[in-house]
Amino acid sequence: MKRYVLVILLPFLMALCSAQTEAEPIFQENGTDYTVEGEATWRFENNELIGSLSEGAGFVMTKASYSDFMLELEFKPDSTINSGVFIRCQKRELSFEDCYEINIWDLHQKQEFRTGAVVSRFSPLKKIKTLNKWNRYRIKNEKDHLQAWINDILVVDLRDADLKNGPIALQAAEKGEIKFRNVKITKLE
Repeated sequence: MKRYVLVILLPFLMALCSAQTEAEPIFQENGTDYTVEGEATWRFENNELIGSLSEGAGFVMTKASYSDFMLELEFKPDSTINSGVFIRCQKRELSFEDCYEINIWDLHQKQEFRTGAVVSRFSPLKKIKTLNKWNRYRIKNEKDHLQAWINDILVVDLRDADLKNGPIALQAAEKGEIKFRNVKITKLE
């Protein structure tokens, strides 16, 4: 009986393992996989990517486009910054209409778009306080299913087929400082 179950499960397990690739770091110091745009100043300190500004907006964006993936990163926002993770962007600019914007902004005036929201598409399932401490985002986008977790708590579970693929960007807007570290992507096939 055990051998029979193993014979049946083995092809399934092999297909499952081959459908996921190794995690690759992105947005690394001296990396050539991204561009910098806008008014924000981006710098590296202690393996952290730090975006800061006194007004305006800026972002770093991958040169490559991605469709199905698991994106993992740590972020630390101060109490004034408006930030976010933009995925499947249709242009080389940031827009909640042409990208999925997974927000980082606890103090958003419209709390339905606070940290954990997909701006204009999905309000967070839970309110997670993220200011002035390290937090972990895990963002999975597979076909039309977008999910996101903050500190292992599910905040997004959205079905939306509008955007198929595109680059990934990290934002710093308005004023303040945002820190990112351990940014890595695993392609799902």
